[in-house]
Amino acid sequence: MNIKRKPSYKELILIVLPLLALIYASFWGAYQFVSPAPPRDISISSGNIHGAYYMYAKKYQDELAKDGIHLKVLESKGSRENISRLLNKEADVAFVQGGTAYADEKLLSLGSLYYEPITIFYKKDLKLQHLSDFAGLKISIGVDGSGAHMLASQLFAINHVNSQNTQFIYLPPNESLAKLKAGELDAVFYVSSIYSSNIQELLHNQDFHLFDFSRANAYAQVLPFLSKITLYEGIVDFKKNIPEKPITLLAPTANLVVRDDIHKSLSILLLQAIEKNHASNNLFSAANFFPSDQLTAFPLSDVAQRFLAVGPPFLIKYLPFWIATFIDRMIVLIVPFLLLILPLFKILPPVYRWRIRSKVYRWYEQLQKVDDKTRDNHLSDKEYDFLTHELEQMSEEVSKLHTPLSNADQLYNLLVHIDLIKKTIHDKKQQQND
Repeated sequence: MNIKRKPSYKELILIVLPLLALIYASFWGAYQFVSPAPPRDISISSGNIHGAYYMYAKKYQDELAKDGIHLKVLESKGSRENISRLLNKEADVAFVQGGTAYADEKLLSLGSLYYEPITIFYKKDLKLQHLSDFAGLKISIGVDGSGAHMLASQLFAINHVNSQNTQFIYLPPNESLAKLKAGELDAVFYVSSIYSSNIQELLHNQDFHLFDFSRANAYAQVLPFLSKITLYEGIVDFKKNIPEKPITLLAPTANLVVRDDIHKSLSILLLQAIEKNHASNNLFSAANFFPSDQLTAFPLSDVAQRFLAVGPPFLIKYLPFWIATFIDRMIVLIVPFLLLILPLFKILPPVYRWRIRSKVYRWYEQLQKVDDKTRDNHLSDKEYDFLTHELEQMSEEVSKLHTPLSNADQLYNLLVHIDLIKKTIHDKKQQQND
């Protein structure tokens, strides 16, 4: 008798195929919730090519390039154009000056970056103590649509200085500087980083004075997006003692603003670039004050809130960007794996064993019927021979079963029981004939 002691692959297939179908359906359903990979090309609307926004945008471009992201830098007229580009989906990221924003639920801030001091430079022969003293002068207040233009209009309006009593000129920063130096302007109004080349040049030029906001507290009370800051004596150039005395300034903050549909991984990369370029101390803020969740132009994004509170996510902190992003996206697939697949694989061996046992046990039903017939004491020899033949066929069929070694004992027990009943039939036949 040749008993096949090997796994029943048919049984395995019958168990595994439905299991694989269930796994596939689970993964397919979970995959519908997997976020797409971040795009490799995005754009940022900055500012004038000679301004701080453009300079920082180029620095962000270099940082994102390290992770394979191309950041296209767009020159613009200023904050209002930047906001418009975001809303019209002409840019993904933009610099926005505090005080120039308006409520829009589609836009979110990644944080405030640095103070942008309001610097008004005027000819040294003019005696100007308050903004109201600028009435009647020729002043460049920036191009229409720029943050400087909007803020200048607000501040001068508070002091009743307007286009009816003053000659406002709308020029970009470089042209304003050139005309001021040429004597064609009395003053220029800038809102920019103190490190801007135009501002640095004017701070070192003895032909012009920097306006001191003696009423800074009052302005900050009326316009809450403004902060009072101080340019301390000598801090620009200690050797030349620039400025010669402390000067009080007003400053909004520069903000980095994104649309609400930007990929969260790109937001994290941008936040890392922000932290690298703005976390150090400068003339107006202590180290690590910026980037900040305060003085933001728009509501802070959820990603920025977490980043500013606890830093970058664990995966992005310790793994290359694209690997970390892939794992983060695939986490949604790991959940069904843990909740479904692992328990299924745990019950697979018991199910397989049950299937194998059922193949053996179903023969017992047939064996039981034969055994019941042998209890009849009035069977003929022909009937005894028929039952014996039926048992021999059963024994032959059972011997063909494919079973693993772990189930061999059950198969042998069945064969022993078949032989036992065959012996019973043989004995009863003998007794009857005797």
